[in-house]
Amino acid sequence: MRRVSGRPGPQHAGTAGARIADATDADHDLRALFGESSAVFASLAGPAHMLETANAAFFATIGGPERTRTGVPLGQLVPELVEQGFIELLDRVYRTGKAHTGREARVLLGGGASAREAFFDFTYEPRTDAGGNVMGVRLIGVETTQVKHAQRLTAEHRVLLEQIARQAPLPEVLDGMARAIEELAPEEVLVSVLLADADGRHLRHGAAPSLPAFYNQAIDGIATGEGVGSCGTAAYRRQPVIVTDITADPFWDDFRDLAEKAGVAACWSTPILARDGSLLGTFAMYHRTPRTPQEADLALARVFADTAALGIERHQAEQARTAAEAREKAARDDLAFLLNASTSLSTSLDAAEALKRLAEACAPALSPLCAVDIVEGGRVVRVAAAAPTETQRDLLAAHIPVYEAADDAVARVLASGTSEVARRTPTGPGPWHDLGVTGYLCVPLVDRDTAFATLTLLSTGDHSFDGHTVALAEELARRAAAAAHNARQFTQRAALARDLQAGLLLPGLPDVPGADVATYYHPAGEGLEVGGDFYDVFPLDDGRWAFLLGDVCGRGAVAATTTALVRHTARAVAPLLPGPVDVVQAVNRALINRPGSHGTGFVTLVYGQLTPTSTGLDIELVRAGHTLPLRLDSRHAVHPVDAPGLLLGVVADPQLTPHHLCLRPHESLVLYTDGITEARRADELFGDQRLRDAVADAPGHPAAQHVIDTVTRAVHAFTGGHDIDDDQAILVLTATATATATATASATATASATATFAATATATARTQDAEPPRG
Repeated sequence: MRRVSGRPGPQHAGTAGARIADATDADHDLRALFGESSAVFASLAGPAHMLETANAAFFATIGGPERTRTGVPLGQLVPELVEQGFIELLDRVYRTGKAHTGREARVLLGGGASAREAFFDFTYEPRTDAGGNVMGVRLIGVETTQVKHAQRLTAEHRVLLEQIARQAPLPEVLDGMARAIEELAPEEVLVSVLLADADGRHLRHGAAPSLPAFYNQAIDGIATGEGVGSCGTAAYRRQPVIVTDITADPFWDDFRDLAEKAGVAACWSTPILARDGSLLGTFAMYHRTPRTPQEADLALARVFADTAALGIERHQAEQARTAAEAREKAARDDLAFLLNASTSLSTSLDAAEALKRLAEACAPALSPLCAVDIVEGGRVVRVAAAAPTETQRDLLAAHIPVYEAADDAVARVLASGTSEVARRTPTGPGPWHDLGVTGYLCVPLVDRDTAFATLTLLSTGDHSFDGHTVALAEELARRAAAAAHNARQFTQRAALARDLQAGLLLPGLPDVPGADVATYYHPAGEGLEVGGDFYDVFPLDDGRWAFLLGDVCGRGAVAATTTALVRHTARAVAPLLPGPVDVVQAVNRALINRPGSHGTGFVTLVYGQLTPTSTGLDIELVRAGHTLPLRLDSRHAVHPVDAPGLLLGVVADPQLTPHHLCLRPHESLVLYTDGITEARRADELFGDQRLRDAVADAPGHPAAQHVIDTVTRAVHAFTGGHDIDDDQAILVLTATATATATATASATATASATATFAATATATARTQDAEPPRG
C-alpha cells in the first residue's frame, strides 16, 4: 500500500506564463492518455513462420522480456494469435505469394486478467529468393490502439461538452461522464462525483452509477477535512489524493467497514476546482482490488475533472441566473401587489372603506384570514374581516379584541406600535379553534407615531409567515395608514367645506310676492374647498326685495370670508340706502377697506331690487364686472341686459350705471356665473350663444326651475358629464300671473290704511273741539 499526493488541480492563471504552463500540462495529459504510436517489424521464415528477427517494438508489443526470443515459430511464441486467425493469414500469404493488408485489426495479446486489447494497421508481404520462390513472410505493422482510444475518448468528451452546451441537467451530465469513464478504462473502475456546498465545507452526492446506493447515501454530506477519506481530504487540500489500499490507510479509518461492504479496495480522488480556484467537488475512481495508478489513469482523472468543472460552473451560472430571474419576478410581483393594493386603498375617500379594502388585499394573498381593528372612543372596533368562506368571515368579524387586555395581541401591538408574529394561536380568547388558526402576524397602523389600528393576519394549516411576508404586510400597513389618514382628512375637510358653504348660501329660498325664484349651485372638484360663487335674496322694509349673484376671485377660506363680507354688507346697508348703486358702492368700500389677511381678490356682482307692480315685477339692477344677465320675454326671445360697471374691490369708484326693466308675467331674468359659459369640452367653451339658445329652449310659460333645468341639461350634454373646472351658480326670477293681483291688493291695502288714518284724525279733532279748554 502507498498513498500518493498528486499535482495540484488547475488554478486560475493570471499571467501569460501560467497559461502556457496550463497548456503544457494539458499536452502532457494527452500524451499520457494516448501514448505514442509504434511501428513493429518481424521477419518470418518457412511454413512454420519461424521468427528470424524483429525490432524492439515488436517484442514490447507481444509481451515483454519473456517473449523476447528468435528461432521460435510465431504461433508457439504468441499462441493467442492462432485462435484469432492471424497464423492462418500468414499461411495463405506463404502459399499464394500474395501480400495481405489489414486495417484497424483487433488483437488480444496475453491471456487471462493480463490480456491487452490492441489495434493494428499491418501488412504481410511474401519473402522470395532469386528464383521467385517464397521463403517466408515479412510482417510490418503500426499500432493504432492509441488512435482508437483517442477516438473513443474524443467522442465521449464531445458528447459531454454538447450536453453542457445545451444546458442538460447536471445529474445527467455527471452520470454520463461517470459511465463513459467506466467504459473507457482498461480495467474495472467505479466513478463517483461529489459536489461541494456553497461554503465548501461538505460534499454532496452528484453521480456514482456503479457504486451501491447505501454507499452513496452514507457519504452524502461528508465534511471536507484532513483525513476524511480520499474525497474529503482531496477537497480540503485542493490536491489529488491517491489511496491504493483502503484497508491499511488511516484516511479511511472511519469508512473502512463501509468500503468493505461496498466491495471497494482503492480510491483515487481529484478535486474539481473552478477557474478562480474555489472548490466545486471531487472526482473519484474506485477499484475492487488495491491498485496503484499509472500516469494515464491520473491524466484521465485530470481531464474529466476539468470537464466536470466546466459542467458544474455552467450549472451554477444557470442556477444563479434562474435565481436572479426568480428574485426579479418576486420583486416585480411584490411591487405589482403593493401598487394594486395602494391604488385600491387610495381611491377610496372613506377611511372605513379603505380599511375594508386592506383586509381584502391581504387575504388570501398574504394569509388565509385577515382582520382589521381600529381604536374608537377608547375601545377596539373590528372594521373589516376577510376569509375564504362567509361563515369564517362572520366568525372572525364577530370577535372583538379587548383594548387594554394584557393577553391580547392586538392590545399589545396598539400599545407598543411594533409588529408581533408567532407560530401559534393568538393569546386571549377568540375563535381560533373553529377557524383552525396555527399562527398570526399583527402589524400596527401608525399615524403621527401613534398606533390607531392593527392589521392581523392569521395562518391555517401549513401556512406560516416568513420574513418576506412580514415585510410586505408592514409596507402595506404603512400605505394603508397613510390612505386612512388622507381619507379622514378628506372627510373632515369636506364636512368643513359643507358647513362653510351652508353658512354662505341660503338654507331655503324665501317666498317673494309676485315672483317665482329658483337657484342652482354646483361647486367644482370634490367639494373640499368653499366655492367662490354666491347668491342671496332678502326682503327690504317697504315691500321691495333685494337679490344678488356674484363671483369671488379664488376659492377656499379666503374666498369664504370675502363672500360673507359681500352678502352681509349688502344685507346690512340695503334697508338704509336709497337704491342699488348706493348699496353696491358700499360693498365696494367694504372690500377696499378689508384687512389684507382677509384677501385682496376682486368680486364680480349683479345686485338688484324688485318691486311687485300691477304689470309684473319692476326691477332696478347694477352690474359690477359680472356676466351679462339674460331676459327671457314672453315670446321666448332672449335679450342680454347690459349695465356698465367695473369690478369691485379694485378701485374706489367702480362707475356703476343702474338699469331698469319690467318683467311681465311669465318673463324671466336669468343671472349666472362664468362657470356656466366657460364649461369645457376639450378646448371648446360652452359660450354665451349656447347659453342663450338653452334659455330660449325653456318650455312655454316656464317656471324658474324649468329654466334652470334646461340650462344645466344643455351644459351637461356639452361637457359629456365630465367634472367642471369652475363653480357654477344660477339665479332665476320669473314674474308670475299673480303679480298683478298682488300689486292691486297692495294698493288697496295702502288706500284703506290711508282712509282709516284720515278718519281717525278727523274724529280726534272734533273731540278736541267739543271739550272745553283745561287749565
